[in-house]
Amino acid sequence: MAKKQFKAESKRLLDLMINSIYTHKEIFLREIISNASDAIDKLCYQSLTDNGVGLERGDFRIRITADKQSGTLTVSDNGIGMSREDMESNLGVIARSGSFKFKNELGEDAEKADIDIIGQFGVGFYSAFMAADKVTVISKAYGADTASKWESEGADGYTISDAERDAAAQI
Repeated sequence: MAKKQFKAESKRLLDLMINSIYTHKEIFLREIISNASDAIDKLCYQSLTDNGVGLERGDFRIRITADKQSGTLTVSDNGIGMSREDMESNLGVIARSGSFKFKNELGEDAEKADIDIIGQFGVGFYSAFMAADKVTVISKAYGADTASKWESEGADGYTISDAERDAAAQI
């Protein structure tokens, strides 16, 4: 008998996952800041072997900007960033963690380099849908020439398109 894959209705699965893991709506901010911190740790690690990074530990920043008029909250960092492929792989797949993969690839070097990656379960990002009708991620991977925009209104899917990464947003 052939083994079959489970099927799931993504909207119900996402709602179930978010609402069973998180009980307070505001937790999404902690999760998004944790993701920004992980991006910074990854670029900081890169800087140990790549002089082109041009940043030291004290140069990394996370900025939170609220715009009451448009009803948006923007979290920006100057970490490693994501390519279009990274967005597809890490944001397009629930419960896949790029940070977990990164830490596993480092093995024992993670401890030697004092890398303490937070987000290892691949679900924290989706807590943003508890508070937002629409989530937009604009990112430019370290060393890349182009930026990409990942956008979703929830479990009905997402889009990825080319984008401009404003220099002001890069902190």
